[in-house]
Amino acid sequence: MTAEPSPVLTFPHEAVAQITLSNPPVNALTRPATRRLRTVLQGLAQDVAIRALVVTGERVFSAGSDIAEMPEMQEAGDVLARKSELENATLDLLAALPLPTVAAIDGFALGGGLEMALCCDLIVADARARLGLPEIDLGVIPSSGGSMRALRRIGQARASELVLLGRPISAETALDWGLINRVAPRGESLAAALDLARTLASKSRTAVHANKRALALTFGENPDLPARRALPVFEEAFESADGREGVRAFLAKESPRFG
Repeated sequence: MTAEPSPVLTFPHEAVAQITLSNPPVNALTRPATRRLRTVLQGLAQDVAIRALVVTGERVFSAGSDIAEMPEMQEAGDVLARKSELENATLDLLAALPLPTVAAIDGFALGGGLEMALCCDLIVADARARLGLPEIDLGVIPSSGGSMRALRRIGQARASELVLLGRPISAETALDWGLINRVAPRGESLAAALDLARTLASKSRTAVHANKRALALTFGENPDLPARRALPVFEEAFESADGREGVRAFLAKESPRFG
């Protein structure tokens, strides 16, 4: 991979763009990476030559937010202004793209990483992949629409299990639940996602855009709206004693002692 900052934008096939998260070792969504992702998405939204997008990660998809950034924001009490608003605005851009999008998950997609994947129209996961929303073990909640988008895909019972237990699930379980669309053989999630993207790129642009709009209207309220309404809940949990303990314990590689 190049020395270009994460994420890296490439064009692997005609009319297909690829965004690759490249922030080793776990492709954490730092604030600089999120700002660059927002810029890339803004450009793609205006590029009429691109007809499909694949989002993937280098070696793994993403472990989500950079927890090392959190203690400073907890002390300052400005997590919404410095982190959550930026992340939500960026993922809203991905979810609102008129072109079809495919996530290719290798290794794992956790927390904000899974929230990003859930913004895509289709998700392909490697057979070894693990997917989860483990924020509860940090004493907080998914802050970028993950609960709402999971609920829309898999229903309340399974979304509750994903969010309240915080345990990652296998690719096969995710497929059975309807959280993802395909399980690819080991090492082939990106190839499978690109194959889907090429198929999508061959469709009528007008029809693809119309079908995306129709699907959104069929489901009713845009999931971005309830996600935004949940931000004060995230802020309350993030700045609580348990939120601080969860972050401290994670960074210290200890089990948290919640009150």
